This record gives sequence, C-alpha cells and structure tokens, in this order.
Amino acid sequence: METKWLEDFISLVETNNFSRSAALRHVTQPAFSRRIQSLENWLGTDLIDRTSYPTRLTPAGVVFYEQALEMLSKINGARELLRSKRAAAQTSIDLAVPHTLSLTFVPKWLTGLEQDFAPIRSRLMALNVHDAVLQLVEGGCDLLLCYHHPRQPVQLDPGRYDMLVMGRESLRAYARCDKNKVPEFTLPGTKRAPLPFLSYTNNAYLGRMVELILNDARTPLHLEPHYETDMAEGLKMMALEGRGVAFLPESAVTRELKQKQLARADGDTSDWEIEMEIRLYRERASAHRRGKPIVDRLWEFLEMQQNGGRKKRSIPSSER
Repeated sequence: METKWLEDFISLVETNNFSRSAALRHVTQPAFSRRIQSLENWLGTDLIDRTSYPTRLTPAGVVFYEQALEMLSKINGARELLRSKRAAAQTSIDLAVPHTLSLTFVPKWLTGLEQDFAPIRSRLMALNVHDAVLQLVEGGCDLLLCYHHPRQPVQLDPGRYDMLVMGRESLRAYARCDKNKVPEFTLPGTKRAPLPFLSYTNNAYLGRMVELILNDARTPLHLEPHYETDMAEGLKMMALEGRGVAFLPESAVTRELKQKQLARADGDTSDWEIEMEIRLYRERASAHRRGKPIVDRLWEFLEMQQNGGRKKRSIPSSER
C-alpha cells in the first residue's frame, strides 16, 4: 500500500467527487480512480458505493476512513518527529487520546487553552484506551486524556501519576429520526421483535461500558447485533443510515441532535445510560524522566483553574 492511496481516499471522502479530488491531487480522473481501486484491492473490500450518486462510502469505507486518518497521522507524525530538533520537541506537548475524545473533547479544549493559557504546539496520537495508557506508561507521550469509570478504571499508580478530572460524559442509546423527528427505534424492544444493535467490539472501552449498562438494566433490553466496530464515530455513521440503535457518548452526537438527525432511543430515561469521567494524567517528574517545562507550566495552570473554582477541582489521591 502507498501513502498516496490513503491521501487520495481521504480527499475523496472530503469532496464526495472523483473529478474534484483528482484535480486537487493533480492527477487525471482515470488515474485517480485506478489508485482508489488499487487501495480497495489491497484491502480486499469495496470502500466506495458505485451504485449511488453523489459518491457514498460503503460501511467498510466508513470504518476505514477513521483508520486512514489515524495511519496517515502516525506516518506524518513519525516523519515530523524524526525531522524536528530536540529543542523544538521540548516545546511541544504529546497527547495520547482515545479516538472519540480526539474528535469531540480535544479540539474545543485546545482552543480554550490557546485563549486562556498560551499558544500550544501539540502532537495528538488517537488510539484505543489500552494503547493510549501504554503510551504514557512507556514514556511515549506527555499527557494522557481518557475516559474513566470506577468499574472499569484506568489502573495507574497515584504515587507515580498526577490526575485531573476535566469533565464528564454520558453514554446513551441513539437512533435515527424519522420524518416526524422521533427515533425510528426505541428501547427496550421485545423478544419477538428485537432491535437492530450497532455494537462495539469486545476490546473497545466503550463496549465494556455498554456491557455494564446492559447488565445493570432493570428492564432487560432485546437487541440483535447487526454491526460492530471499535469506534464510536463508525457506529454513529451507521445509526445515521438507520441501521439500528447505538450507544454513543453525548458529545459525539451534539450536532446530530440539534439537527434532528438522531434522537435518544431510551425514552429520555436514565435506566440505560452510564456516566464516565474525562481524566487527564501525567507522569510525575523523576530522575529517570524529568518531563518538559511546558507540560509543568500547563499542569500548574490547570490545577490553579480547578482549585480556584472556575472549573472542576482536582481529585485528591485518596479519592482516585
């Protein structure tokens, strides 16, 4: 596989037009189409639905789009990291973040820091929760931002790592709205007519959160799995296609709720939802790892904000 194939595919998703993307990529349309087909051949599946107009992704294409963004980001990040000077690296903050938070929380958070703290040069690594935690433990990042729940905790030694609670997130069921702006599917379903279920893979953190919801439900849910992926964004796209019910973080569907594209599928009850914390971690400076001055200054700023009451307070180690 060639990197330019990924760039071609991402361009096509963003323009929804073969000829426009070919022009942006400075190739002829036939050559551009052949490169997209080469990528599909390498993957062994169709990414583009060629039976519709305008251009649409297949379900596989929806999933691969996020993967392509991640792969290209890692490739470019590795190149920039190797090319950069050590002095420049000391002024940059490396963030390890789960996919969903990288799309929902991080952009607004960084924008706020630019306004209230200082301009920040950052490098973001969008990973699953397990790999994001490993990045921090192995010294591959400066800060870890992730979800946390007491029954699925992030196991980091409070004697070695500092932590701040940056916010909270609710995980609920959503479905596409019909022409009357009501959800096409509503929990709990029945044994005779189970609801089509868009689920997370077993290794996804949000998948474990959904398991807690299902296990704790006072009213049993009747769901029939139809599709699964490890990314909330992939489930959201399938829900928007009317393919079933998906449990999604509230921040991931803010726009779709306002536009009446999606609606809560739980009858606006709290029986089938769960709340998670959004936590920020850093490793404390030591003789082995001294840390970066820019990270120390940012952490002091965030602690001051929280202790001053303008934002959420820091959680003492006894409560972690």
